[in-house]
Amino acid sequence: MFRLEHLYWLVAAFLLASAFLNLRARRWSMAAFWLVLAAPFVFGEAILAAHAAGRGWPAQLMGLGVIVLGLLATLNPLKAPVDEAAAAQRREADARRFGARLFVPALAIPLLTALLYFASRAFASHGMHLFESRAQSLIALGLASVLALAAAMRVTRAGVGAAVHEGRRLLDSLGWAILLPMLLATLGGVFAASGVGSAIAPLIDALIPVDNRLACVIAFAAGMVVFTMIMGNAFAAFPVMMAAIGLPLLVAGHGADPASLGAIGMLTGYCGTLLTPMAANFNIVPAVLLELRDPYGVIRAQVLTALALMAVNIVLLATVVFR
Repeated sequence: MFRLEHLYWLVAAFLLASAFLNLRARRWSMAAFWLVLAAPFVFGEAILAAHAAGRGWPAQLMGLGVIVLGLLATLNPLKAPVDEAAAAQRREADARRFGARLFVPALAIPLLTALLYFASRAFASHGMHLFESRAQSLIALGLASVLALAAAMRVTRAGVGAAVHEGRRLLDSLGWAILLPMLLATLGGVFAASGVGSAIAPLIDALIPVDNRLACVIAFAAGMVVFTMIMGNAFAAFPVMMAAIGLPLLVAGHGADPASLGAIGMLTGYCGTLLTPMAANFNIVPAVLLELRDPYGVIRAQVLTALALMAVNIVLLATVVFR
């Protein structure tokens, strides 16, 4: 049976390989960054077991690791990868030679993820558990990514070494921004646990007519977008807005279906992701890597898409989630 821990080990192997390649190239701070980040992926289960046993030192070490990552991030600013002239010409020639086939591995990831997920569910219904039950979708995504990597190597005729080197090159280009989704999602959990959503709820009650279903839907959608813009990630905004509006007003008050509300609510939050520089990994990093003159050019190009998608999501929230 595939477990989530197996994917973590795979991520750790890639991070350790990236650290080694940076060490060999004498990029000390970047190597240290990936080495520290690999530690929780390698020792995650041991850390959880020690914490469950009441030992406090694993959590303290993890906190120290976060501080170290923050300090190392200041030594590694975002920057576009620098190619030698020969390497750049080779990349352009390969791009022309492979053409649209280069998109096949990337486009295969969502299709393979869905196929693997539903296959695992089908096998589980017959008593055959292929994936760990608590993380079936995440394991399916991880395996789909591995299969897509194999497809990319097949298309480009490249070996494992080339895949690791190019992956390290991209990882170094993204740098600290690659951590933002994880950190902001954790921040959302911290906000929910500290009662931010419950504190906002009385404010919402005072501002909108809570017995009006459409008003609650608009407040929920707007809150998801605004909080996502502030916090940089829909995963961070989601627990706060569900605690403030989603569960008490829409689910308990107006009978919304929680599953549909959660799915469409998250999609609504992504509209805010398109509009904020706080989502640096989506909006600022591409501008740096593409060497755009306008650092906010990606955001400006996404404004109309975000507003249109938000309007569509409000209509879906007002119709689909109520049965």
